[in-house]
Amino acid sequence: MKVVDIFTRDRSGETIQLDDPDYHKLFAVIQKAIRTTAKLNNLVTDSREEINTVFSELIGKKVDDTFFMIPPFHSDFGENIQIGKNVFVNHACTFMDRGGITLEDNVLIGPKVNLITTNHPINPAERRATISQPIVIKKGAWIGVGATILPGVTVGENSIVAAGAVVSKDVPDNSIVGGVPAKFIKSIN
Repeated sequence: MKVVDIFTRDRSGETIQLDDPDYHKLFAVIQKAIRTTAKLNNLVTDSREEINTVFSELIGKKVDDTFFMIPPFHSDFGENIQIGKNVFVNHACTFMDRGGITLEDNVLIGPKVNLITTNHPINPAERRATISQPIVIKKGAWIGVGATILPGVTVGENSIVAAGAVVSKDVPDNSIVGGVPAKFIKSIN
């Protein structure tokens, strides 16, 4: 029987208990993310190169030179973030990425956007455990100011999530959604 590590189990949507014997491994990455986001958010610079260097340290791989982000930025994990080319992330965003966050090429993320991949079980006896599911923002999508994307959601190519929307279901390609919960508004021609 092959033993699957806690990172794979977490990314695959398994319920992770705080008393899991391997939880300390997850927590070590969380602690690194706390330190690295503090470093990022305390940079006294407007140098895109410096910001990208520290962000690359957070996610564990070099971002493309076309990536542009305005701190502050918050992440609870960091190492499960994938960034395409020509991606813009505005200030005060929170990426809870234990389930995996993928931003494909030409994605725009507005200020104060929340990408949340981790949730808790419904059963009160298990509620301190976590369940993670990935978020994928496809090419050319634009996530408006203050929007929240919940675990397991894919936002389709060229789609727009309106400001303040809470998205709990997949968004089709070339669509505009908005509201709480987000609903289809219209297609983009």
